[in-house]
Amino acid sequence: MREGSLEAPTRHPIDWKNPKFFDEEDLFGELERVYDICHGCRRCVSLCNSFPTLFDLVDDNPTMEVEGVAKADYWKVVDQCFLCDLCYMTKCPYVPPHEWNVDFPHLMLRAKAVKFKKGEVTFRDKLLSSTDAVGKLASIPVVVEIVNKVNRTPATRKLMDDVLHIHKDRQLPEYDSAKFRSTAKPDASFPVKPGKQTPGKVAIFSTCYVNYNEPGIGHDLIRILKHNEIPHIVVEKENCCGMPKLELGDLDAVERLKNGNILVLAKLAKEGYAILTAVPSCTLMFKQELPLMFPDDADVQLVKDAMFDPFEYLVLRNRDGLLKTDFSKPLGKVSYHIPCHLRVQNMGQKTREMFELVPDTKVTVVERCSGHDGTWGVKSEYFDGSMKIGRPVFKAMAAPGPDYVSSDCAIAGRHIMQGIGETSAEKQHPLTLIRIAYGL
Repeated sequence: MREGSLEAPTRHPIDWKNPKFFDEEDLFGELERVYDICHGCRRCVSLCNSFPTLFDLVDDNPTMEVEGVAKADYWKVVDQCFLCDLCYMTKCPYVPPHEWNVDFPHLMLRAKAVKFKKGEVTFRDKLLSSTDAVGKLASIPVVVEIVNKVNRTPATRKLMDDVLHIHKDRQLPEYDSAKFRSTAKPDASFPVKPGKQTPGKVAIFSTCYVNYNEPGIGHDLIRILKHNEIPHIVVEKENCCGMPKLELGDLDAVERLKNGNILVLAKLAKEGYAILTAVPSCTLMFKQELPLMFPDDADVQLVKDAMFDPFEYLVLRNRDGLLKTDFSKPLGKVSYHIPCHLRVQNMGQKTREMFELVPDTKVTVVERCSGHDGTWGVKSEYFDGSMKIGRPVFKAMAAPGPDYVSSDCAIAGRHIMQGIGETSAEKQHPLTLIRIAYGL
């Protein structure tokens, strides 16, 4: 038996179509096996609250072993996991191909799926994970003004905390009635210039967040593509990527959303488009989670190969000698946070590389979980934990006295600014900063 592994992690398909996947007794057996391995190792104690919760359960029972932990308490560990994937990709020495075959995040996903099948989810959790449906309603003119005012008013936020258990102090994103998909002006007129590492034309998958909350991020991506004379379109029709439903454990909903998206995206992939999404979790969904859930779906694999993070695409475009670097405005000091779902895509620090092309720009990189997750840090019972996890990030981002605070995950960026508190720094998405640097 090897003590750990130095080999690159590999991922097994998620066998969620197997009825055994939802067998609670079988699940508990696997939870006990993996929890025992984690208890004997404890390398991941600093990553999130799942591991301290597990180790406290072990240490506080008379046996001081996993076997002494009540099975009902296993769920306490599951509830603290927000599927960031960092334990798998950066810490655990026992992931495949090691024979112990530990995949903690996907075991947590299985547990969440079992919990969902049992009906043990709240209305709040279903609501928060329905990002597309909520966005469509909340961004209706007039309605959007009411929603945004409610989210800013202390009295109604206290009511939301009491009734829905959405924490009253969590700063929430505003909705915008000028949705990205209805206001975008893409330009496909430029000649297609493929590179060795990049397709010569782009299809933009808007994402729920960019479409309903911060359409300016999408518009900035379009302006960057136009400046570089890259022909681009907005994907004709799209659903939510499915990540919020995945984190809820609603795998049937993930499949329904996948069926709608892949039909459109696979056609674009076959036509030679690079597909870009400006939200790392959405990119990861198409690059990793859907291919593992549907390993035999050829179209899903096609989309996986065509999917790019915007900065992954732009940096590779630069390496192909096809990106303009005529930056006219320095950015000064930028505190840049790399989100977990970008780190685990294993493509390096492409956003940092892009920033470093801008003259007179100093980038401080913070490579640590901010603690928010998509909906986890919004919930009343996890808000304090999310702020605690983020505290080292808040401190590191504020330390240089930056001109800008930036994260590829717009939600993490807002969370970091809330954690920093009073500051002269301006929060801007990396795409916005590159647009500014171009002088556009």
